[in-house]
Amino acid sequence: MRTLVLGRTPARVTAVLDTLRADGFDAEGVSTDEEARKLLETGEFGVLIIGGGVGPDSRAAIKELAAGHRVRRVIDGALAEPFDAYVRREFEPLIREAAAG
Repeated sequence: MRTLVLGRTPARVTAVLDTLRADGFDAEGVSTDEEARKLLETGEFGVLIIGGGVGPDSRAAIKELAAGHRVRRVIDGALAEPFDAYVRREFEPLIREAAAG
């Protein structure tokens, strides 16, 4: 199941992607709403992770779009260091759960 990561800080998006990919997850990341919209409209993503830096209006619009494009799970995240441990503890179990359900 593909995972889309939307975050405003490219370095943090990259850190999340590095961990997810190292652990065998198919993930892609973007930093703008427009990029996220284009990818979500493909219907190829089952999980969406939205970073803490994404404002409330953007967050609501992206969640609404995701709901109409086969996204099974939206995860609200705000990374804490160390990033890899946070991703493994907070995100990966939810991605696995969405993939199983």
